[in-house]
Amino acid sequence: MIEFIDIKEESKVPKYQQIVDSVLSAIGSGRVRQGDKLPSVNTLLIEFDISRDTVVRAYDHLKAGGIIESVPGKGYYIRNDRLTLKAKVFLIFNKLSAHKKIIYDAFSQRLGDKATIDFFIYENNYRHFKELLRHSQTREYTHYVIICHFEEGGDDLCQFLAETIPAEKLVVLDKRLPGPCPRAATVYQDFEQDIYGALVELNPRLRKYRRLKMLRSEHTYHPVEIKKGFIRFCGEFAYDFGIVEEIGGEELEAGTAYINLKEDDLVTLLKKISASGLKLGEQVGIISYNDTPVKEILREGITVISTDFENLGRQAADLVLGQGGQPVANPFYVIARNSL
Repeated sequence: MIEFIDIKEESKVPKYQQIVDSVLSAIGSGRVRQGDKLPSVNTLLIEFDISRDTVVRAYDHLKAGGIIESVPGKGYYIRNDRLTLKAKVFLIFNKLSAHKKIIYDAFSQRLGDKATIDFFIYENNYRHFKELLRHSQTREYTHYVIICHFEEGGDDLCQFLAETIPAEKLVVLDKRLPGPCPRAATVYQDFEQDIYGALVELNPRLRKYRRLKMLRSEHTYHPVEIKKGFIRFCGEFAYDFGIVEEIGGEELEAGTAYINLKEDDLVTLLKKISASGLKLGEQVGIISYNDTPVKEILREGITVISTDFENLGRQAADLVLGQGGQPVANPFYVIARNSL
């Protein structure tokens, strides 16, 4: 069975999970049957240069699911070959982050043993995104679940996807593709309306500030619709506003509230506020984009506007499993804390 174990160094899926997925895929395709013997722990750790703990964890997971059994002194054997895998998924995210981990965990948990996942990261680089998708064509994936956020490029995204991925296999997360792109199952955020609605909800707290500033660099993977929603709100509610491309050079002024999109900018902004002597939540405010556990306790709480990442992952899994087909809007919410 060693030829059925597929471990890819470039994949972000943990190696123990790749072993589990390989066994499940082999059973689902009928290539192995009940009673077939699995490679020994020593065979796998030598063949793939992985740790003993990795192999043991994979086999323990399969044992707990009743898929395999161990026979003392003989090894591991297939116990249950009556599995029906519904999907083999190519999953690609623009970056690794606490938020993306929540999406992945919810997606993987919802799929359970009904699918195998190959997980890749392209670091907001459009060229790398295309390379990974082209390379994926050598494998028989039932679904391609993608997030499309690029710092530069992407003008030919629609044409590339149409030429590379059958529309019925495509699931798009986080935002809708442009109109000319292939029609695909989608779980999306309405970035412009979401941030506009969140700021309207926070407006009673924002009234203590004269101006609002968004920290957003010119070359960013964050959708331009976020900026549009911010400007729309400021115009309708008569706030002075500005876009700050580099927080390091910003001179802080009392009466200003900042909206930060990147975690690194939040750290820099908090340091500058501490050095300025301005009181956070009274003289200067912060709204941070996307919640993390640390923001609940940082400086007695950072106000956030955030999407529901767990729901995003679960909805994506449901689309893979054939439960739904219409575009699904993902919920967006506000948590008001002491930073505003």
